[in-house]
Amino acid sequence: MIQELLMAAAGAAAAIAVYSAAAARIVKQYERGVVFRFGRLRGEERKPGFTMIIPGVDRLHKVNMQIVTMPVPAQEGITRDNVTVRVDAVVYFKVVDAADALVRVEDYKFAVSQMAQTSLRSIIGKSDLDDLLSNREKLNQGLELMLDSPAMGWGVAIDRVEIKDVSLPETMKRSMARQAEADRERRARVINADAELQASKKLAEAAHQLEDAPAALQLRLLQTVMAVSAEKNSTLVLPIPVELLRFLERAAPTSPHPAEHPSTPVNQEPLPGLAPPPVPPPVPPEAGSDAYLAGRADATEAIEDLTGASVEPASREEDGT
Repeated sequence: MIQELLMAAAGAAAAIAVYSAAAARIVKQYERGVVFRFGRLRGEERKPGFTMIIPGVDRLHKVNMQIVTMPVPAQEGITRDNVTVRVDAVVYFKVVDAADALVRVEDYKFAVSQMAQTSLRSIIGKSDLDDLLSNREKLNQGLELMLDSPAMGWGVAIDRVEIKDVSLPETMKRSMARQAEADRERRARVINADAELQASKKLAEAAHQLEDAPAALQLRLLQTVMAVSAEKNSTLVLPIPVELLRFLERAAPTSPHPAEHPSTPVNQEPLPGLAPPPVPPPVPPEAGSDAYLAGRADATEAIEDLTGASVEPASREEDGT
């Protein structure tokens, strides 16, 4: 009798152990459990830890609640300004309601992927090329709103959407490079012109200062000479100020009148026993002067008195004297 009781107790314990092993489930910290009893949703979600179900009656489905990183394949489209581009993106989302993610949609990951692709093509068609290249934050927010609205009904929340890369045709790349180069050259020319304008203003101010103080120009010249000589060059080029040449031009004496030339001796008698000093030839007056014209007129009248008006006297320029 006792033996039968022990065997029954052992059998019951074994049955309980088998039942417990079949009914026991472990839900991890990043998971939630959803129980279906005879195909119907049963109760609330099972929290992380140890939980029990009825073997053969209940089925426990575990749903991952971690953030899923899903790359969106590159989509080719035409922008609003008629430029063909290829854009790829990445979507970050997570399940917030495990029951809805299992009941309302067959495969929530595939559904989010397809919706992300269609939304990306729609964004490409509504945007300009400049927005795709420089205003991505706004486009990311637009994509997130387009994905988040239907995903909330599936128990999925879109965390964020990022556009990764925008591929352009080679012809468009070359056109953009030429445009950027032309813009940089324009800015360089404007900067050079502005620099020349400022330098000219400063030089004009310096010229006014030097005009008021001529000694300052000489000091500046000496400073320039010292700066050049400090390099120990074999050749030193010294510029002559234009003011110095003008001063010499104003200070140059005019040529005296031939009649008043002091070098011609007047009534000088030679000393006894010495030869008379040679008399220098008279200096002809300059052509075009009053003395020259008057002497030429007197010579012409004297020749006409001796030979008549028909004889034309030879000019000094023709004689070569």
